[in-house]
Amino acid sequence: MEKLTLSKISPTDLNRFITLQEVGVATYPGLQQIDSIRLTENELRQLQDIQVRLLNYRTHLMNEATIWARGIYPLLALAEQASIQAWAQVPLQAQYAQFEIEGIADGVLGKTVAGSIAVPYLVVVEAKRGIEGQNPLFQLYGQLLAAAHLNWEKDKPASQEVFGCYTIADSWTFVRAEVENLEANLPTLRVEYSREYAEKTEAETILKILKFVVAKYLNQLS
Repeated sequence: MEKLTLSKISPTDLNRFITLQEVGVATYPGLQQIDSIRLTENELRQLQDIQVRLLNYRTHLMNEATIWARGIYPLLALAEQASIQAWAQVPLQAQYAQFEIEGIADGVLGKTVAGSIAVPYLVVVEAKRGIEGQNPLFQLYGQLLAAAHLNWEKDKPASQEVFGCYTIADSWTFVRAEVENLEANLPTLRVEYSREYAEKTEAETILKILKFVVAKYLNQLS
């Protein structure tokens, strides 16, 4: 059994253990419905405060921790509802037939039970820059695989849908994933991407997408 670490996962690792199908930029089924999501006056006011904190700064020069505190986590927290909460630095671990995957997710929206995240519904990778910089997609794919398996363990459906996103400065790109054949030696990961959303000008749309994902899972729980 080989162990893969999320922060070090590579295209070679993925090709050895899964079948990867990348659809490219697409509109998720149902995502066009985000315009029906209504934000409260309080949420709109908080969004404006977040944008003001970003507009006067050169986000591409900020370090990751500052951008996370000013812009990324506050939007995740605004999407919370019922038992689904936003957490940072969440351990993820899952075991497939041929490999085990583990590591830390930069952020998660998930169901909270007894003071910890029990089931992650949306996972977040904050892209590192400088000499530590690397393509954030591979780490995100690993997190999606881990999250899908944790969700699948509840009732073992034939396929598992899970969401994620990666952020670069204040830019968000969302990913919808379907994982199939989770018990097979070579599970399938199918992914499609949204376009990039700039938080300085599109914070309202980003929050609506986050709330869309939360609402989707709450409907499944009801």
